[in-house]
Amino acid sequence: MRKEPAIAHSDPQEASVANGGPVRPRPGPPLAELGFDRGYRRFRLPADELEDYDGRIEFWDGATETALEIREPVSPYHERPSQRLAVLAERIAQVRGSPVQCFGTMDLALNRPDGRPGRIMQADQSLYLHPHRANVVGPAAMVVGENHYPDVVLEVDRSTDVRRHKLKLYEAWGFPELWVDVPDEAPQRRKPRGTTIYVLDDGAFRESADSRAFPGWRAEDIHRALNEETLSLRTVAILERLGAALGEREGTGPDDDPLLRSLRQQAREEAREEARQEALAVELERRAALVRRQLAARGLDAPEDFPLGQPGFAEATLEALVEAVLSCKDAADFLARLVPKRTP
Repeated sequence: MRKEPAIAHSDPQEASVANGGPVRPRPGPPLAELGFDRGYRRFRLPADELEDYDGRIEFWDGATETALEIREPVSPYHERPSQRLAVLAERIAQVRGSPVQCFGTMDLALNRPDGRPGRIMQADQSLYLHPHRANVVGPAAMVVGENHYPDVVLEVDRSTDVRRHKLKLYEAWGFPELWVDVPDEAPQRRKPRGTTIYVLDDGAFRESADSRAFPGWRAEDIHRALNEETLSLRTVAILERLGAALGEREGTGPDDDPLLRSLRQQAREEAREEARQEALAVELERRAALVRRQLAARGLDAPEDFPLGQPGFAEATLEALVEAVLSCKDAADFLARLVPKRTP
């Protein structure tokens, strides 16, 4: 966990408001007032040992050099929503035609005025809608006031209570949008399952029915997408709609994504080939009917559907068919005239 300052934005104050945050982020309440009690283990972690600490901490407070980590072992039920968000974002990005970047549990840091580490949090997932345009992260962490905020931060609230502590910090630090998801497999004592969306307005969070970063993506649909075992048709349709809407706004689309462009080109080629084969089948049926009529006019019998599927018929020109049907003795002779004679 290296805690070196990230590369500064050309205008740090602009970076602090890039996604809707306050101009001067606040450190938030003192540690004693943040409500980190049940479900956490506290231990002292001096600032000069941060770089060498390899564990995952939920929060670190520089004033007291106190670190907190979740007591409960990390379970698949906790990890699935955060990992699923990365998958969902990639689907949206492909349809939009430009990349989205998820940075997982990267450090989110607020430094002191002198540049020393002040406070550090780790979210369950951090998502940037335009990583190529944003000053994202340096070698260590996303630093408030130096880097652009993630467009969405996800907290999976399975065994703790994000709303009692970290929510206050995200608000004070100026993060533009926070999703708090209580998974379907959360313990029974927890609050009702679902996703709550918090968006920042005038420096304060308010609950929102749908996402600001992904307009039209409603909280209940986000929860379903984060928690279903396999993506449903409903979720896939929503992802396609979101990607198309974002792409239309930015002038991009599926053909701007290398994978989808290749797949769409392959699909177009397959469709053209299918259409060609269908047209060929219609033309062969027309020619076969002509052959049968001419043979019947000459009093020669021919099996039903003759000569479809017979050697030489599909490759023969219309002129060759006419010549063979006018000069043959019977149906077998007609076919023999279509097959080129081998040179000894």
